[in-house]
Amino acid sequence: MKAFVPYLLFNGNCRSAVQFYAEAFGAHVHVSTYAESGEQNPAVAPLVMHAKLTAPALDLMASDCPPDRAVPAGRSVALSVDCESPSEQDRLFAALGDGGTVTMPLQNTFWGARFGMLDDQFGIPWMFNYDLPASERSQPPSA
Repeated sequence: MKAFVPYLLFNGNCRSAVQFYAEAFGAHVHVSTYAESGEQNPAVAPLVMHAKLTAPALDLMASDCPPDRAVPAGRSVALSVDCESPSEQDRLFAALGDGGTVTMPLQNTFWGARFGMLDDQFGIPWMFNYDLPASERSQPPSA
């Protein structure tokens, strides 16, 4: 496993939150919006699709959920596992998914990763990421 990172989920105020946390921790922040992925819906496009904060001893990721998939209270943190191989990803996805609910099957994504999500049998949300080799990455949608 390459990394195990908390992932914060927001209902439209992710940009403000990550700026606040970046200032508090002295972290570097990188933000990508849904518009950068080709999203055209004006209610979704300006929202944060992915943010990453980094500082010594800190790795934190975050995003806004689209308005039609608001984050319910108590579900604002997921655990993200950055895997070293597809086989490790498959093994962890199956093990933690045992008795749980798959919310997004493992699949190749436009951001160059194989990614999936599930809630384990205890209701804890998990994200599994494996960065694909450049030769296996799809091209992002054109705007």
